[in-house]
Amino acid sequence: MLLVVPRVMEKVYNAAAAKAGGGMKGRMFSWAAKQARALSKASAYVDSPLPESAVAGPGPDTTPIPDASAMPSPGPSTVLRLRGRIADALVLSKVRAILGPNLHTIISGGAPLALDLANFYRGLGITLLQGYGLSETTGPISVETPQDFPPDSVGFPWPGNRMKIAPDGELLVQGISVSKGYHNLPEATSEAYVDGWFKTGDLASIDDRGHLRITGRKKELIVTAGGKNVSPEILEESLSTHPLIANIIVVGDNRPYIGALIALDTEMLPEWLSTHGLPVVDAAQAANLPEVRDSLEKAIARANKAVSRAESIRRYRIVNAAFTVENGYMTPSLKLKRRRVLADYADEVEALYASGEAAKNQE
Repeated sequence: MLLVVPRVMEKVYNAAAAKAGGGMKGRMFSWAAKQARALSKASAYVDSPLPESAVAGPGPDTTPIPDASAMPSPGPSTVLRLRGRIADALVLSKVRAILGPNLHTIISGGAPLALDLANFYRGLGITLLQGYGLSETTGPISVETPQDFPPDSVGFPWPGNRMKIAPDGELLVQGISVSKGYHNLPEATSEAYVDGWFKTGDLASIDDRGHLRITGRKKELIVTAGGKNVSPEILEESLSTHPLIANIIVVGDNRPYIGALIALDTEMLPEWLSTHGLPVVDAAQAANLPEVRDSLEKAIARANKAVSRAESIRRYRIVNAAFTVENGYMTPSLKLKRRRVLADYADEVEALYASGEAAKNQE
């Protein structure tokens, strides 16, 4: 069994993808990863996007939201099983070997795990369980079970705890593991609790089988100039699996469209450049390479397919930066401190919305 934060799983996946390179091996890895994801989706639950009503929440009670992704699927077809065996022989077994021959279960927590990544690891034949919790809930308050673990869920509430969705979509929790308030901080307690329920600050949904799904952070919800509500985590999670991307921040609050700041992964960059037949250069130089930009733009185009046009990334900028725990841009659990990054890189954000050629070449 392995307990990890999603960033570790991203690193393993990105290292395998970068090592495969861009030639025949790269295409083989991409094909095998696609089969793994397809096997995962077919083996348990139909992968379906949340309806808008799920994001809005069902109201103040605990009535679950019917959700297509909670319906059992008929299982992998014979053709898919055959493709899976071929993919395993060529690629997937080698990835499992990197993780360790005796690894059978991974428990992920501390941050959202990209759905594509969850399906990939499940497709390797590994039981992948996710959980959810906060300091105020004394650690995990929900966790998946080995018998019921759709890849986009963080499980069911632990015994003695209850959950419900507020009218604005925020997850509220109550129970034996939930703290009653903040010590000697009555104003903070009054703000964070309502009628005995703790306001988590997370947007969520609960399907008709009781699975909890976290859809974003309430305070990080982007409202565009056109009034569209956008959860940046959806695009960020999807793009975080790209081997060239160390960090990505989706922006667009009170702006005409959605943009993104991207920091290249300096650890993965040399191998990616080498396997793609390119000179090994630093991140600042790599940001100007057409091959690097083409790879990023294709990834953004794929991620945009999962959202509406109003939610899609129209422009991006590569920032010459490293966001780490040491320099204060990430928490110890490897979560990006969004407000600090946006404050320190305000000029880069403004450049996303500038007119002229400088902006056009970022589209």
